[in-house]
Amino acid sequence: MDEIPLSLSYDDVLLVPQRTAVRSRKQVDVSAQLSRHVRLQIPVVSANMDTVTESTMAIAMARAGGIGIIHRFLPVEQQAAEVRRVKRAENFVIDQPYACRPTDSIAHALDLMHDYDVGTLMVVDSTGTLAGMVGTRDVQFARDRTRPVESVMRPLDRLVVGPPDVSTDRAAEIFAEQKIDKLPLVDTQGRLVGLITARDMLRISENPGAAKDRRGRLLVGAAIGVIGDYMERAAALLEQDADVLVIDIAHGHSEQVIEVAKEVRARWPQVELIAGNVATAEGTLDLIAAGVDAVKVGVGPGSACTTRIVAGAGVGQFTAVSECARAARAHNIPIIADGGIKASGDLTKAMAAGAHTVMIGGMLAGTDESPGRPLTRRGRRYKHYRGMASLAATVDRRKRERLDPGADDEWVSDVVPEGVEALVAYRGSTHEVLTQLVGGLRSGMSYCGAFTLDEMYEKARFTRITSAGLRESHPHDVEFD
Repeated sequence: MDEIPLSLSYDDVLLVPQRTAVRSRKQVDVSAQLSRHVRLQIPVVSANMDTVTESTMAIAMARAGGIGIIHRFLPVEQQAAEVRRVKRAENFVIDQPYACRPTDSIAHALDLMHDYDVGTLMVVDSTGTLAGMVGTRDVQFARDRTRPVESVMRPLDRLVVGPPDVSTDRAAEIFAEQKIDKLPLVDTQGRLVGLITARDMLRISENPGAAKDRRGRLLVGAAIGVIGDYMERAAALLEQDADVLVIDIAHGHSEQVIEVAKEVRARWPQVELIAGNVATAEGTLDLIAAGVDAVKVGVGPGSACTTRIVAGAGVGQFTAVSECARAARAHNIPIIADGGIKASGDLTKAMAAGAHTVMIGGMLAGTDESPGRPLTRRGRRYKHYRGMASLAATVDRRKRERLDPGADDEWVSDVVPEGVEALVAYRGSTHEVLTQLVGGLRSGMSYCGAFTLDEMYEKARFTRITSAGLRESHPHDVEFD
């Protein structure tokens, strides 16, 4: 047997403090490359887990400067709808406003408002010409909901409209002067070409550091698998303008992942494609050769993962990130360190080891924006969290993918789970968690004398510590109230 190399976790190392010219944490730049062509304002990605990231979390992440990856454990149409909600949550111009026809019934308009989760619809005729606008206030007290929308809508002559090329400054002036909350944009023929809302204008000013695409919409990613409907799923997600696709399975260094990556790349040459998870330089290079734009690193470090216990496989996350990053940087491909982040210091160590971004699950699962079930026990608030290889998650996935059509409703006898279901403490808002994480990263960069994340990678020096050193790193010899 060859000599067995050392495998280190984040707890096994510390960054060595160095001389610094950083006078304030505000001086450092924490923007980072997510994939080959997508850049974030903060290097944090919310995990594609069903108790972590759906549209609400993804919106919060993008507004903070990061990105959320919508999990794939939903029907195709529902996952695509989650992506659509993020892309429509905040933008200067809504290119395709939700609309109905003047002859549609009030009941149909209400159904559309419910389905699209909006309070207002544009009203257009068969040629796309703007005829009016209808909102919940116009229809909520209508007794006869079979009546046509045109009988209750606000007609065009009562609306204020703008040209397609209206600037942000001019739009702000119109909102202030006319005291309106929606500005339809029409071309010279009167056709509806877009919509600007006062709410979006306000959000743009409130979130100057948001992560956005070229059209001013929030960034969002979505995950696909490697069996079943993955190509149909990818097509539906890209139809809704998902900014990145993530091919995500537990063991990403597999021929299945490589084949799917090549298939997706061949059909959509311009797609931003991420794949994983891997834990070695060889796995990283094989995925890069398959055409991916970023590699996700981490086998077994997640708080809800038991792969290392069940399968006996994995690599300490610090070592995995270091080796994968070294291989990927030679090809200018970013690394996403997935798992093992328990505190901001771990985030800092991951970035210094060569990661471009980190993916976080457990720390975000307890926030307001996660889809996990909230509950209270003994006066304390918690939210439900589960690994995507846990028993229930695996059974749900098998049923959904119809791998076991005759499976029992509760158990499948041959499932060997590699994750757990648990409770995580309530943490407040995603914004609060990210503020603490990124604030700690900024401090860590100042200790390395680095103004950018690339500079920190170049300057970082690590020292290994013992278990006694780890105990010394935590509060000790004090009593807490």
